[in-house]
Amino acid sequence: MYQIDFNHPSSIYFVGIGGISMSGLAEILADAGFRVSGSDRSKSPLTETLERKGITVFYGQRAANITDDIDCVVFTSAIHKDNPEYIATMEKGIPHLTRAQLLGEIMQNYKTPIAISGTHGKTTTTSMVSEILLHAGTDPTLSIGGMLKSIGGNIRVGSTDLFVTEACEYTNSFLSFFPRIGMILNIEEDHLDFFKDINDIRNSFHKFAKLLPADGCLIINGAIDKLQEITGDLDCRVITFNKEAVNSDGSTADYYPSDITYDELGHPSFTLHCHGEGSGSFSLQVPGAHNVCNAVASIALADLLSIDRGITASALHGFTGTDRRFEYKGTIGGVTIIDDYAHHPTEIAATLHAAANYPHKTLWCVFQPHTYTRTKAFMKDFAKALSLADKVVLADIYAARETDTLGISSETLQAEIRALGHECYYFPSFDEIENFLLENCINGDLLITMGAGDVVKIGENLLGK
Repeated sequence: MYQIDFNHPSSIYFVGIGGISMSGLAEILADAGFRVSGSDRSKSPLTETLERKGITVFYGQRAANITDDIDCVVFTSAIHKDNPEYIATMEKGIPHLTRAQLLGEIMQNYKTPIAISGTHGKTTTTSMVSEILLHAGTDPTLSIGGMLKSIGGNIRVGSTDLFVTEACEYTNSFLSFFPRIGMILNIEEDHLDFFKDINDIRNSFHKFAKLLPADGCLIINGAIDKLQEITGDLDCRVITFNKEAVNSDGSTADYYPSDITYDELGHPSFTLHCHGEGSGSFSLQVPGAHNVCNAVASIALADLLSIDRGITASALHGFTGTDRRFEYKGTIGGVTIIDDYAHHPTEIAATLHAAANYPHKTLWCVFQPHTYTRTKAFMKDFAKALSLADKVVLADIYAARETDTLGISSETLQAEIRALGHECYYFPSFDEIENFLLENCINGDLLITMGAGDVVKIGENLLGK
């Protein structure tokens, strides 16, 4: 396998350089002196940022872009073997890496690489950790799966040995990593177009935990079922956090909250317990009980890195979230519009529970299902979670990488929601959805656009953005 060496920068080409993760890795290598170039289908704010940094970006993927002076080509999992740049790379015998392999190679150039994993909450928790490290003046290198306002993007290149990244389980990407500190926020069924079942997913997270060296540490949610199956044979230190005091195996959580209260915007405050004793109060500016859990995990990591608790508390209080995570988009006609990335039933429920504490008359949820496999696998769970909203509006399923409809549609989900006695509408186009909302939302209502596709455009169009 090709080895990235920061002491000997080389020429790296990214196929799909405009993706949020790929663009971040390209920036890290460019700042380290590598000659970076790449291609993408079309211009975007991310590719324009890369071009301003002097990175050559080709629009359209062609064999001619793969030249003999390239030392290594990096592909995302979305690139297929019939891609002309993939074919040219193979024909020329140029060394190549997957995005995950490259990230793993980069991690090896840092003394303290930190990988944050879990079915849900990775981007928010990575962002919380990033804010704490920045407030503490640790000058870390950060790779985040969303846009963080305080760094003006999703990537930051620091000058110390701290490296923080998200670790995604899809296609077992995180098994290519080399973390010294790992975090597992939760383990649930998802990505069933790749994994067989929950046991297959748990097995992958166990393998991720086993990557940690003996002098490393795993910070894990103690509520995870059959915890000892994940942690029992690890050589590294294990720290547990939980929303409750007692873990699934009957042990006491090392970190947990109590006395959770919410302000008028649904922002929580809580008392932290560390090793059974009260150890300070924290308040957040992001809503929901799920963010209390994310914050407790972040505090555990900050403590492990010996960061002053006062700095941690200040950083968490100042954190206002990342793009597409309960993001306030604006208000029109007295209707507040929020956008959220939630695309799994657990995430939807967490977001709508958080919204219940936010001022509103009627809670509207405009949901765009993401992939046919996920929608079919969790059909009844989606219906139950979405029923937490007062009124649901469905857009067509966002197919992403899929072509097989599996015989389902958003109308299938609409029928499930209506079978629960809940008000649900479906429209095949964004224009129809926007017109319906303009006619039916009234002053004081809360409207959430939700999903991992392009549903955000509905709220932005209503606001005239």
